[in-house]
Amino acid sequence: MSNRTFISQFFKQKRMVGALAPSSKFLAAKMLNHLPIEKASIIVELGPGTGVFTNKIIKRMAPNAHLIVIELNDIFFENISKNFTQPNVHLHHGSAEKIGDFIHSLGAKHADIIVSSLPFTVFPSEVRDAILNKIHEFLNPEGYFVQFQYSLHSKKALNQIFIKTKINFTPLNFPPAFIYTCSKV
Repeated sequence: MSNRTFISQFFKQKRMVGALAPSSKFLAAKMLNHLPIEKASIIVELGPGTGVFTNKIIKRMAPNAHLIVIELNDIFFENISKNFTQPNVHLHHGSAEKIGDFIHSLGAKHADIIVSSLPFTVFPSEVRDAILNKIHEFLNPEGYFVQFQYSLHSKKALNQIFIKTKINFTPLNFPPAFIYTCSKV
């Protein structure tokens, strides 16, 4: 997908696309390098956009693991559908609020890791809170939820739902990003 297409989606879909440019490899490294992806059975990615994180997750996950990818944007979904055709990668064109349905469709109860690029700061608080509650509900008790944002506005909402919230930062992204790593224990 071209940067021009990505930028056009930002202006057309301001409630769905939170950035002017795709995530950088530096942000992907800070988001994923500390996660035990190799040991996870079920991984969920919310809002993959162009698939920067998707590609890195696939390279690290075990051959018998499953990656559930949920994208609401029509253009982004069409793009990832062409690029990710592995049998253990399950693409869903829909809302992150349906995370439980997609996990259950694999016969599982929880995800071990949930990676999110959802632009929570542009969502109405009711939508953000509903999605965060679903993430918490369907995250393995020992699992990890990792989310990036361009501000610290989500900190309070995440702290209300998760026991632990660790914040990291990468200036090597446009715009620079905060990375939240959350857990239930």
